[in-house]
Amino acid sequence: MPELAEKRGVDLGWPWQSLPEEFRHCVLYGTGEEKVEATVDMSNKKETVSVTYTSSQPLRGALAEVERVFVNAQTSSAKQRYLPYMRKQPCGTCGGGYDQVARSVRLGGLTYPDLLEVGVREVRRWAERVPGDLDARQREVGEPLLQDLGRRLGILDRLGLAHLQLSRSAATLSGGELQRTRLAAQLSTELSGIVFVLDEPGTGLHPADKAHLLDIALELRKAGNMVLLVEHDPELIARADWVIDMGPGAGRLGGEILVSGPPADAAAHPTSLTGRYLAGEGPRLRRARRPAGDDTGWVELHGLRAHNVIADLVRFPAGRLTCLTGVSGSGKSSLLGALAASVEAALNGTTTDTVRQVTGMEGFDWVAVVDQEPLGRTPRSNPATYSKAFDIVRKLFAETDVARGRGVNASWFSFNTAGGRRCETCTGYGRKLADMHFLPDVWVVCDACEGRRYTPEALEVRYQGLAIDQVLELTVAEAVEQFSAPRQLAETLGALNQVGLGYLQLGQSATELSGGEAQRLKLASAIQRGAAGRKAGLVVLDEPVSGLHPSDIQRVVDALDVLLDLGNTVVMAEHDIPVAASADWVIDLGPGAGPDGGAVVAEGTPDAVATADTPTAGFFRRYTAGLPLLEVLAGVAIAVLGALVPAWSAARRTIAAVLHNE
Repeated sequence: MPELAEKRGVDLGWPWQSLPEEFRHCVLYGTGEEKVEATVDMSNKKETVSVTYTSSQPLRGALAEVERVFVNAQTSSAKQRYLPYMRKQPCGTCGGGYDQVARSVRLGGLTYPDLLEVGVREVRRWAERVPGDLDARQREVGEPLLQDLGRRLGILDRLGLAHLQLSRSAATLSGGELQRTRLAAQLSTELSGIVFVLDEPGTGLHPADKAHLLDIALELRKAGNMVLLVEHDPELIARADWVIDMGPGAGRLGGEILVSGPPADAAAHPTSLTGRYLAGEGPRLRRARRPAGDDTGWVELHGLRAHNVIADLVRFPAGRLTCLTGVSGSGKSSLLGALAASVEAALNGTTTDTVRQVTGMEGFDWVAVVDQEPLGRTPRSNPATYSKAFDIVRKLFAETDVARGRGVNASWFSFNTAGGRRCETCTGYGRKLADMHFLPDVWVVCDACEGRRYTPEALEVRYQGLAIDQVLELTVAEAVEQFSAPRQLAETLGALNQVGLGYLQLGQSATELSGGEAQRLKLASAIQRGAAGRKAGLVVLDEPVSGLHPSDIQRVVDALDVLLDLGNTVVMAEHDIPVAASADWVIDLGPGAGPDGGAVVAEGTPDAVATADTPTAGFFRRYTAGLPLLEVLAGVAIAVLGALVPAWSAARRTIAAVLHNE
C-alpha cells in the first residue's frame, strides 16, 4: 500500500475518510490489471545478510484478501478469525437472488420478493384478497393452493409467529421461534394413523406458548394419531394418557423402566423422581435472593438498537442474578447478545453497532457466553479435553515411575496428536468409520486397539491402578471420588459434577452431547474461570435450565450462586417461571413478539414485576399462589400444521401455477 500511495501521491498520514476516493477504492477492491511495483528488504535470522524482494503485480485489495484467506482456512477456528471482517448484504444487482421476471411480475399487488419480506399475517391477508384478482381459469388453479397456504399461515399465526417474514433466516430466530417452526414443519399433515415423536417440544417456550403446544398435541391425538413426547415439564406429563418413566438415575444409573402406565401410576411410584413432581410433592426451587441496594453498581447500556429491541437505557445490577423474561420472540436473545458483545467490546476498547455506550464496568475483566451451541464438530472433543481436566490427567501419568523410566512426557498420552502412543489405526478415536457404499456409513470399534485408543505400551502405565483409557471411561461422579488431588483437577471435576453432569463419561464424544449438556459444560468452565480470575466477570446464559428435569434445575441455580459468591455478575434469559421468580432482578420484554416486542415492559424484583400487566407477570402470580401454570386451550380445531419453509414454497407454487395458466 505505501507504494500505491507514493504512485498516487497520497499521504498515508491523513485520516482514512480524507484520502482520495479512488485510492480508497483501490485499497479495498484492488487495482484491477494495473501493476504496482513494491520492494521489501528482509534480513535472515542471523541478521548478517539482507535480501531484497521486488514484486510487480496488481494489488489484490483488502476485501479480496480477507475473502481469499477465509475460503482457504482449513478449520472452523481459523474461519472464525476472519468472520468479524465479513458480513452478508443484498446483491447489488438483483437485491436478493431473484431475476428480473420474479422482481417485476405482480400478483395481488405484490411481487414474489415483496411477499417474502412481509410478515406472516400480511401474507395471510394477501392470500385472502388474491382470488378476487383472478379470472375463472386462474381461480380454478390457484384457489386450492391459496387455501393450503392460508392453513399453513394460520397455524404459524396461532403459534405466535405472525411477526416473522417468510424469508427470515433460521440463524436469526430465537430459540422459541425456531422450536415452533420446527414443530410446525414436523407436524404438517392431514393424515391419521401417524406416530409423532417429539423430543422435548416444550424446550425454549414461554408458558403462554406451551398451552398452544399442548392443545395441538391433544388435537393430533383426537385425529387418530399417536403422539410420543420426550418431556421434563410435569404439567405437560400430567396431561398425557400414558407415561413411561425411565430411571432411577442418569447415565449408568438409568435405563430402567420404572413406570409404564397412566400419570397416576407414576405419581404413586415410590422411587420415581418424576412421580414426586406429578404428585405435587417435588421440592420447590430454593434460592436466597440478593437485593440490589444503594451500594449496588449497575452495568448500563445506552442507546441500544439490537433487532427489535430499542431502548435508550437498560440497566443490570452488578454482582446479582438478572433474568430476562418475555414471550418467545420478544427480544431476550437479542438483548442478551447485545449485552455480551458490547461489554466485551468495551473491555477491549472498541464499540459495537448495537450499543452506543456501556457504563458501570469498573472491576470487570472478562465475559463468558454460556449458550447451547455445540462444543465442536470433531468427535475427539469430550468433557475431559474441553474442561482441560485431561491435560492434568496426562501430566499425572507422565509423572509415574514407569513413565519416567521410559523418558516420556504428557504428550505421549495424548490421543489427539501423533508422536505419542495413540493407536494409529483409528488415530486415537477408538472407532473407525466404515464405508457401507450404498448404505449409510457406520462407526465400528477399532480392531487394532479394541476401542481403547492407545497402544499396549501406553496402557501398561497406570495411575492409582487405572490405565489411561480407563480414566476416560469413568463418569464425572466416579472421577470426583477417584481424584481428590491435585487440587486443580479436583476443582475442575467438582465443577462438572456441580452443574449436574456427574453421569457423563469423561471420554464421551462432544458430538453425542445435547445442547443442554454442552451448555452446562460451558457453565462449569465459567465457574472455573471465575474462581481463578482476580477480577469479576460477566456471565450471560441463554435458557440455562431448558431440557432439564425439575430435580436438576436446583443444581444449576446453585451453580449460578457460586459465580455470584465469587463476585461475578450473571444475566440469563429464561422461560422457566420458578427460575425467573428466584432471580434478584427481572427485565420483562414485550409486550408481544417481533415488531410488537423489544420494549422493557416491566423491571424490578420478581415481586414488583408480578404486579405488572404482562403475560410473564400473570404466570409469576400463578406460581406464587401455587396454581398450575398451564391451562389447556379448548375449542380450537386445526386442519394442517405448517412452517416457514412450507409456506414459502406454497406461495411460490401459487404464483407459478397462476402465471403458467394465464
